[in-house]
Amino acid sequence: MLGLRTIIYKVEDLEEATLWYSKVFEMEPYFKEPFYVGFNIGGYELGLLPERSVKGNNIITYWGVKDIEEAFKKCLSLGATSIEKPNNVGGELMVATVEDLWGNKIGLIYNPYFKL
Repeated sequence: MLGLRTIIYKVEDLEEATLWYSKVFEMEPYFKEPFYVGFNIGGYELGLLPERSVKGNNIITYWGVKDIEEAFKKCLSLGATSIEKPNNVGGELMVATVEDLWGNKIGLIYNPYFKL
């Protein structure tokens, strides 16, 4: 195992999701086709895959952030729903979770111990 490379979020409206994630991550996708949209987030792939009927809520991927309160508020301001408000999980580690407009869980993590 070499570590995380790609996370795929299934979405019912690919165009709307592309715009939403472009705002959340403040970047445009590097790959955009009707069957898949890909973002390069700090060397990791966030993929959007069109799916007519989005089901399931059992995966959370944590995206590293510099300021967890700011990132959490930004997601909410763009229509995400709060699942878990920012909270301390030991030491300086902070996590939060939101749900995007398509039912995907997005974890946010402030982890000053993790270095690439």
